[in-house]
Amino acid sequence: MFNDIGPLELVTLVVLAVLVFGPDKLPKVIQDVMRTVRKIREFSESAKQDIRSELGPEFKDFEFEDLNPKTFIRKQMDNDELGLKEIRNGFDIKKEMAEVTDAVHGRESESSSSSSGSSSGGRIDMTKKPDDDGKDDRPVFDADAT
Repeated sequence: MFNDIGPLELVTLVVLAVLVFGPDKLPKVIQDVMRTVRKIREFSESAKQDIRSELGPEFKDFEFEDLNPKTFIRKQMDNDELGLKEIRNGFDIKKEMAEVTDAVHGRESESSSSSSGSSSGGRIDMTKKPDDDGKDDRPVFDADAT
């Protein structure tokens, strides 16, 4: 419950509790708080049991944690029936980005040359080639149009 509270924070809370409630009333306050927490837990457990009994035997393995969308999606993604692990493991974003970068810069990447079989069989040359005729392909600048 308090996994993210450090020792310094815990000492600070104890000192504040002693200052606010006083050393004589502090044990009574702690008992009241613990009793309230215990009642809330008992109430939530009884509500869960009531819901499970009302759902019937076909939902005996129903877990309330599955209602959390993150847990539900994680559980469905770990299901091997859909074959999603193979699809997820088949994507290597860093490798794909390196291949695209190499293609843009005109370099031959090791992974693409070994996986394609031929050196330039199905590759598209994306390098910009200079024009040999020497004319400028830029559009004419029109100061009135801007």
